[in-house]
Amino acid sequence: MNKIQMVDLKGQYTKIQDQIDEKILEVVKSTAYINGPEVHAFQKELEEYLDVKHVIPCANGTDALQIGMMGLGLKPGDEVITADFTFAATVEVIALLGLTPVLVDVEKDSFNIDIDAIKNAITPKTKAIVPVHLYGQCANMDAVLEIAKEHNLFVIEDTAQAIGADYTFKDGSKKKAGTIGEIGTTSFFPSKNLGCYGDGGAIFTNDDDLAHIIRGMVNHGMYKRYYHDVVGVNSRLDSIQAAILRIKLPLLDSYCKARKKAADTYSEAFVSNKNIVTPVISDFTSHVFHQYTLQILNGKRNELHQHLLDNNIPNAIYYPVPLHSQKAYVDERYNEADFKNTNELIDTVISLPMHTELDEEQLTFITKTINDFVN
Repeated sequence: MNKIQMVDLKGQYTKIQDQIDEKILEVVKSTAYINGPEVHAFQKELEEYLDVKHVIPCANGTDALQIGMMGLGLKPGDEVITADFTFAATVEVIALLGLTPVLVDVEKDSFNIDIDAIKNAITPKTKAIVPVHLYGQCANMDAVLEIAKEHNLFVIEDTAQAIGADYTFKDGSKKKAGTIGEIGTTSFFPSKNLGCYGDGGAIFTNDDDLAHIIRGMVNHGMYKRYYHDVVGVNSRLDSIQAAILRIKLPLLDSYCKARKKAADTYSEAFVSNKNIVTPVISDFTSHVFHQYTLQILNGKRNELHQHLLDNNIPNAIYYPVPLHSQKAYVDERYNEADFKNTNELIDTVISLPMHTELDEEQLTFITKTINDFVN
């Protein structure tokens, strides 16, 4: 059996190695390293894939969130509601901009932001909601949009883990994750479903005026060189990364399909284990399985984590500490009773190897090892 990887980037690369190597060499020979033709071509191709009017590439997913909030004109003291159970980048940019993070609980089954918790957190200072499409499926965007409309709030989608996922609205229409709110953001970190070989990110919007503002912001606030019309940052996707992403974008749906196939195998193997809860897919979204995350109910999650490592099966706990308990974001406003689901999940979740190169032998070994231990 081949060595099991948490994410097998090398295995994926070998299948497209000739194309990747050729493209990288082309960019090097062109010397168009920043904002070159590859960046503009990737932008257009991603716009077509997402069916969104504007894609603005940037340096990473964290910058995408920050620049999106800057583009919306949020001011220090404005409150921004987001999920407590996620990676820190989401709340990090809120704090960096002098905005006020308002962390709320998530749903125990989908891991996504809890709609009632959003409603209870709204104050006159609330200006935006940031739903995080965690692990690969969309939050309940019909409900989020209804709340946003009622209270005149912006919606900024954090789609770093769910690019390629489809959301189905109550009326039956569909949109891609990240194209539903005023702004969507994503990361092209190497381990993402659509990952480059370094850092990268992008911002999506259907708003022409907002897109214009953001295009200046990512490039020092310039629309014409040395003329700075808005306060901006230096956040650009380099041409080599764009060239790599251009090769991988047409493969994204097949990558997501391979992840879904692996996820189905996992879930089928664990269906009879009363101490394991497999991922629940909401009926309004597809799931692209950036992560495959179990809940272990017998109190032995940490023991399982170590047991898997002892058997050379990589795994991870996403996330071991809720954001409201992180030293950087502790706030006396928070009440532990308001984070019931998050506080349970940090003790029960465990994510298994999930990537496009998992084979049947590896999956059988992983699932048997877990079922033999968790009983």
